[in-house]
Amino acid sequence: MIYLLLSITASTLIFIIFKLLDRYNIDTLQTIVINYVAACLFGIWSYDQPLHLGEIIESKWLFGAIGLGFLFIAIFNVMALTAQRNGLSVASVASKMSVIIPVIFGIYVYHESIGAQKIIGIILALFAVYLTSVRAKTTKNITKGLWLPIILFFGSGVIDTSIKYLETTYVTENGIPIFSASIFAFAFIIGISILIFKSIKKPVKLSFKVILAGSILGVVNYFSIYYLLKALNHESLESSTLFTVNNVAIVMVSTLLGLMVFKETISKTNWLGIVLAIISIVLVTLS
Repeated sequence: MIYLLLSITASTLIFIIFKLLDRYNIDTLQTIVINYVAACLFGIWSYDQPLHLGEIIESKWLFGAIGLGFLFIAIFNVMALTAQRNGLSVASVASKMSVIIPVIFGIYVYHESIGAQKIIGIILALFAVYLTSVRAKTTKNITKGLWLPIILFFGSGVIDTSIKYLETTYVTENGIPIFSASIFAFAFIIGISILIFKSIKKPVKLSFKVILAGSILGVVNYFSIYYLLKALNHESLESSTLFTVNNVAIVMVSTLLGLMVFKETISKTNWLGIVLAIISIVLVTLS
């Protein structure tokens, strides 16, 4: 359970950092690219065994890590576009409601337990994520550019499902740090390629603020994946339970921090979502 709590904490900190990037006018794309190289280097530093490039190349999870690296960059960009064109609430709803994909995968593929209490908890979780995230302008924005939220929904779900599958099938507990580092390394390679391509038209300058913010984000991002993998590796929680609790808790905590720290407004509908989130977590955890 401690790994799940740490994963929730790290994932929530990512949202806070993105909020601060906007406040201090720090380039988001450059920060994301720096974040991936920082996360990769931190993962390599955390690896307590001799690092052999040949072992990584020959590992069974290599192509999965490459695919996840591509998805990390692609879905981060889709998330940014969704937030810009459809609104932050739509982006939040689309990314967090994707929890249903790894939950169904865990129940269908790994034959994880399913009962009335868990079903009710999962349904309440979906309502909770929506109600907690919804804002007044959601109904206007959601009709525009539906393809972005749809891609974000499936992309986020595929990422969580792929992480679970690779962790269960190919990654040993000792190999979690280097597996995580490899994902970030491939994401960085793709990200830096995008920056180089953009620099052809317009020179790119890295500021100290970008490097500092990217480094902090990278360490936090690394731990969000590392502790999620550690939690998935633990036998006390099924993945369907873990992903439900993880995603709902992140939305709930992020909303409360937005209220208390960033003085964001919160409606009665949002409060209803928070209450439903707490109920769903209790139901799914105790099922």
